[in-house]
Amino acid sequence: MKVTILTLFPEMFTGPFSCSIIKRAVDKGLVELETVNLRDFAKDRHRTVDDTPYGGGPGMVLKPEPVFDAVAAITGKKGQKSYTVLTTPQGEVFRQQIAAELACKEELLFICGHYEGYDERIRTLADRELSIGDYVLTGGELPAMVMIDAVVRLLPGVLGAPDAASNDSFSAGLLDYPQYTKPAVYKGMAVPDVLLSGHHQQIAAWRRREALLRTAERRPELLAQVALSREDRAFLAGKIPGLFGPEDAQESRKSSEGSAESEKGRIFESKEGSE
Repeated sequence: MKVTILTLFPEMFTGPFSCSIIKRAVDKGLVELETVNLRDFAKDRHRTVDDTPYGGGPGMVLKPEPVFDAVAAITGKKGQKSYTVLTTPQGEVFRQQIAAELACKEELLFICGHYEGYDERIRTLADRELSIGDYVLTGGELPAMVMIDAVVRLLPGVLGAPDAASNDSFSAGLLDYPQYTKPAVYKGMAVPDVLLSGHHQQIAAWRRREALLRTAERRPELLAQVALSREDRAFLAGKIPGLFGPEDAQESRKSSEGSAESEKGRIFESKEGSE
């Protein structure tokens, strides 16, 4: 993958992209990163890239000419148009699903805004406008870094374990389950016994339930996007009464009663069989 960042501050990307997973991905040749200084496409000796807004108002607005010329130069250099992302607080909120979609592109171009905003005509260059949240930053450089990091780690071969990214929070629509490592007991806090059991099916079931519960407690709105089984719903309704409404709470009680009756039946059958 090739990722190009059009920015007024190329130096901001040096630190974040020169260490950890991004650096390893670059060193392996899995991704190529390039920053392009927008000021290199200014028309005057002062390298001006912004101007006052028509109609008045505070702040400065990015001029269209340098941005259009920069994108044209980048496209001409590559021979094809990159999938272009405009970073803006007015854009669609970036999510893991979008990261996965962008990871399938061969070439990405991020246009980082600054000052009061963009000349509206610049928006015509974008294939997608993205935001990382409902707040305003000084410029689009930090959102671009966040999105590029999320995308690059999804590329094949970037992470050590093949399924590492698929187990992350949001990858299956849920927050991640709790993680533990050695020692088994620390300051009186013990690792759950099931994780020490070596029973893979029980561990997988525990992780599923914990991921469901953590999501329901911290980000319940995410559950609307997840395919929940009847067992999932019954488990959550039993833990958080009313989560799905009164009908699900009632269904959970019936499910619990049914399980108890079933267990009694097995006990009675066992006793009768032994007599």
